[in-house]
Amino acid sequence: MARRKKLFAIAAALAVVAVAVGLAAQYNKESRAAVRKTPVAVPVTVAPVVAKTVPVRLYAIGNVEPFTTVAVKARVDGQIVSVHFNEGDEVRQGQLLFEIDPRPFAAALQQVQANLLRDRALVDRAADQEKRYKELLQKKFISPDAYGQVKTNLDSAAATVRADEAMVASAKLQLDYCSIRSPVTGYAGKIAIQRGNLVKANDTGPLVTINQVVPIYVSFSVPEQNLSDVRLHQANGDLRVQANAPNVAAPIEGKLIFVDNSADLSTGTIKLKATFPNKDKAMWPGQFVNVALTLYEQQGAIVAPSVAVQNGPTGQYVFVLKADQTVEMRPIKIARTEGDDTIVAGGLKVGDQVVTVGQLRLAPGMRVDTSSPARTS
Repeated sequence: MARRKKLFAIAAALAVVAVAVGLAAQYNKESRAAVRKTPVAVPVTVAPVVAKTVPVRLYAIGNVEPFTTVAVKARVDGQIVSVHFNEGDEVRQGQLLFEIDPRPFAAALQQVQANLLRDRALVDRAADQEKRYKELLQKKFISPDAYGQVKTNLDSAAATVRADEAMVASAKLQLDYCSIRSPVTGYAGKIAIQRGNLVKANDTGPLVTINQVVPIYVSFSVPEQNLSDVRLHQANGDLRVQANAPNVAAPIEGKLIFVDNSADLSTGTIKLKATFPNKDKAMWPGQFVNVALTLYEQQGAIVAPSVAVQNGPTGQYVFVLKADQTVEMRPIKIARTEGDDTIVAGGLKVGDQVVTVGQLRLAPGMRVDTSSPARTS
């Protein structure tokens, strides 16, 4: 009898445990279902839509050109006896570059100088004779024809002296041309003719080419549709041009100086040119640079971060944070982009909060959490 009571007590205890386990399992199942029904707030990062002044710019790829290019040539015939610079050197204006053998030209100069001294002596003699004959004419000791012949001899001798003086000046100039100097300050290119070679005056090939790089030009092209805007704003003052050169952190500032007088028929573009001080020589002839031409400053533009803009089947849109911490998908119209900013033409107003990080996990009406930054990946 005692054994039966003991077994009954054990069975009752097991039944109680089974009921307790069942109740606990049912509670956990209901709790998980409740959790699944509660919407999870998606962590996002938001930024405000603001109004600010934004420049209106035209962008293009530009090519750097030297301010001046000079092809240095010989102006007299002769042999090059010395070269006073190395290829790639910076040369200063007036610096001696080449020397041509000056001896033939020095000898020619001495000859014409000697002729000048001889003819000046003849002029002095003819002047004394003219003076004596003039006195004799006044006393009527000689005929006017005799005096006229003496006066003609004096005038002829004086003309010969003037011709000699011109020849002396020309000979000095020829001798000076033996020293070839740099006409500009710039950088020398490859030396085409080395020491010992014979050169001819104004030969087709230059001895060396020098590029002036301070200041420097950048040429670029814009669509011909922008020509009217460029000319309109250029009439109000100098237009600012920025160039981003390779390995230079900050944009380089310059100004627009030239608008071509015709459009390129093959490309439908207008060539423009800007000048830059280039004192640090950051830009070099032949480089390609990114150019931004500022037309004017737009006041009070509605600006949103570019990272907030998404592309959809019907166009661009953003997720806008609402007061109840949910988001709505709002289509927008974009005027243009400027760096990290997007200038909005419609769909947003100042003060709207747009989602900049976490858009890929969002759908219209979802609840979001802006208290902690969302991860970008």
